[in-house]
Amino acid sequence: MRGDRVPVATPLPTELLRLTECEDGPVLVRGARVVVDAQGVTHPVTRPVVALCRCGASQRLPWCDGVHKRLGKRETSTG
Repeated sequence: MRGDRVPVATPLPTELLRLTECEDGPVLVRGARVVVDAQGVTHPVTRPVVALCRCGASQRLPWCDGVHKRLGKRETSTG
């Protein structure tokens, strides 16, 4: 029966996914098909490389819009 089909998630080829943390900037993601944000919303990825916001100030979350450059360098806690 067609109406009884259960959705199945297709696993991403994680061996092709690469993350690069930029100092005081975004995380560059290569090889992703989708990004799921903190609220559980799925965002399709249409580019080979996308930049994800790590400062939380972007107006285009989850994507980086470059606002971190105006925020200045982050302080690191040494205890």
